[in-house]
Amino acid sequence: MLKEFKEFALKGNVMDLAIGVIIGGAFGKIVASLVNDLIMPLIGILIGGVNFMEAKWVLVEAVGEAPEVAILYGSFIQSIVDFLIIALVLFFVVKSINSMKKKEEEAPAPPPEPSKESVLLEEIRDLLQEQKQ
Repeated sequence: MLKEFKEFALKGNVMDLAIGVIIGGAFGKIVASLVNDLIMPLIGILIGGVNFMEAKWVLVEAVGEAPEVAILYGSFIQSIVDFLIIALVLFFVVKSINSMKKKEEEAPAPPPEPSKESVLLEEIRDLLQEQKQ
């Protein structure tokens, strides 16, 4: 059972998936920083200085030690922007990979090497043609 698990865990597909998840997590942090630190402040300035992380609808005000109850729609909007950017980047990555694969498939394969029998038959044919002349 241990041997089977080792074979499964070290297969290319499982390792590729693990690497993809790790890189995806790091990429997610980069995109979150891009959205939170660059894009959303610019959008906030364009629409009147609104900080989206603080944008919310307060349903019940805080009373004493009881916290307020609010709908944090600004955070939700930032999550949507994160998703759209990640989806757009992944779209372009997949499109470029598919384009490269298509070019590889379209490249003409070199003709196969003639077999020894074919080479020998061609030599015999050439010799016979020389004798006729």
